[in-house]
Amino acid sequence: MSISRRDFVQTSALAAGALATVGYQKSARAADKQSVLRVAVIGVNSRGLEHIDCYLRNKNVEITTICDTDTEVGMKKGVKRVEEKSGKAPKFVQDLREVFADPNIDVVSIATPNHWHSLATIWAAQAGKAIYCEKPVSHNIAEGRRAVQAIEKYKVICQCGTQSRSHKAMQDAVAYIKSGKLGEVKLARGLCYKPRKGIGPAGTYEYPKSVDVNIWTGPAEMTELTRPKFHYDWHWQWNCGNGDSGNQGIHQMDIARWGLGVNDIAQTIVSFGKRYAWDDAGTTPNTQIEDFQFADGKRILFETRNLESDKYHDVGIGNIFYGTEGVIAMDSNYGKAALYDKDWKKVQEFKGGGMQDHVDNFVEAVIKNDSSLLNCPFVEGHLSSALCHTGNISYQLAKSASVDDIRSAGMGDAEWNDSLDRMLTHLKGHNVDVAGNPMHLGPKLTFDSKSELFTGTQAADANQYVARKGRGEFIIPEVADL
Repeated sequence: MSISRRDFVQTSALAAGALATVGYQKSARAADKQSVLRVAVIGVNSRGLEHIDCYLRNKNVEITTICDTDTEVGMKKGVKRVEEKSGKAPKFVQDLREVFADPNIDVVSIATPNHWHSLATIWAAQAGKAIYCEKPVSHNIAEGRRAVQAIEKYKVICQCGTQSRSHKAMQDAVAYIKSGKLGEVKLARGLCYKPRKGIGPAGTYEYPKSVDVNIWTGPAEMTELTRPKFHYDWHWQWNCGNGDSGNQGIHQMDIARWGLGVNDIAQTIVSFGKRYAWDDAGTTPNTQIEDFQFADGKRILFETRNLESDKYHDVGIGNIFYGTEGVIAMDSNYGKAALYDKDWKKVQEFKGGGMQDHVDNFVEAVIKNDSSLLNCPFVEGHLSSALCHTGNISYQLAKSASVDDIRSAGMGDAEWNDSLDRMLTHLKGHNVDVAGNPMHLGPKLTFDSKSELFTGTQAADANQYVARKGRGEFIIPEVADL
C-alpha cells in the first residue's frame, strides 16, 4: 500500500482532531493499567533497535508497527526483534506516511537518517502523535525551527534523543556546576576522539533492491549512490549526514550548552580541519575544531578526531567544564563523571543512568500528557543541533590555510592555540604532513539567535546553508503551511 501526500494531509488532520479528544482519556487508562501506548518505530537498522529494546522493557508500551524504507532490514531486524522479545509480530510498513495516517498509533519513535528527522517530526505533529526524535533533530537550522513550531502548534509531546539529559550522573554533575561550587564556568570542551575507518572509494554503486530509494532520500537531493556501503555511511556525506559533529558530537554540544546554561545559539563561530588519511567517498571532516562563543562570554570548543587518538585528561568522548574552583570531566557513556580540583586531583564521582531512563521519562510525559516532565524537549535538541550546523557551515566555507594563518585566526588566544597544537601533534603521529597538505580554515561567522540567520560580511554565503526546500512530495513546509 502507498499513500499520497494529499491523502496523508486529509487523514492526519482527522487523526489529529481525534487524538486531541482521546489523548487525555488514553493517558488515564494507561495510568490505570487498562491500556498501553501503541508505538511505531521508524528506522530500525541501528539506533532504532535500541529504541525497540527500551520500549519493550516499559510495561506501558506496545510496539505495534515497524517502519523502514528497507524491507529486508525492517523485517529481518525490526519485526523479528519485536516478535522474538514480545511474542507478538508488529505490522510492517515501508512508507512512514502510513504510520502518521494510522489513528491506532499513539507514539512515533524516529530513528531515521538525519535528513528525515525534522520532516518526520513535522508530519507526526500534524497527525497528533507523541514523538521521540533521535539526534540531531535536524539536518539544517531552518527545518529544525520549523519542527519546533509544528510541535508548539499541534501541542504534542516531543522528546529529543540526547539521552544524557536523563542520566543521573550527568544531572548531578550539571547541578553541581549550576550550584556555583565549581566557581565561575566560562569554558566547556566537547571531545569526540572516536576512531573510525574510511568508507571506501568514491564511485557509482547500486542501491539495495530492498530499499525504496525515493522515500529513503525524502527531502534530500536525489543523487547516485557514491559510497560502497549504503547504510550508516551516509553520516559522512553532506547530502544526508552532518559528520561526527552532528553524529556523536551533538551529545557533547548538548551537554556543554546544558552545563554552561546557554539558551541560544553561539554569537560567533569558526571551524578548521580536514578529512585526512582516507582517500574515500566521504565529504565531511574527520579532523575538526569548532569554536563557539556566546554573547555572555561563555564558550564551547569542540574537537573531532576520527583517526586513533590518546585521551585528553582521561576523556576520549565526553566533556570538560573548567571552573575557577575546579574541573568536571564527563565520560562517554554518560553514566560517569568526576570532579577534580584545580590540580586535576579527583575529589568526587557522579554515577548512574542509561538510555532506558530517557525513554521511560518520555513515556511518563506522554501518559501524563505533560511536556514539562520531559528531560530534553525538542527545542533543546534544536538549539544544540543548530550549534553543530553553524560549525559545519563555517567549515563548508573554508579555504586552504597555513598553520600560521590558523593560529592568527585565534588572535593569540591560549585555548585556541592549545587545541591547535594538540591537533598538530595528533596529525603528526599519523604521518600527516600539514605543510604539504594544509588544513581548511573557515570564516569567523556571526549569528543572530533571534532570526536564526547569519549576519555580517559572510552572511550571504553562510545563509545558503541554513535551509533547503526539500524535494517533490517531501517539501519542508513554511510556517503558514504547518
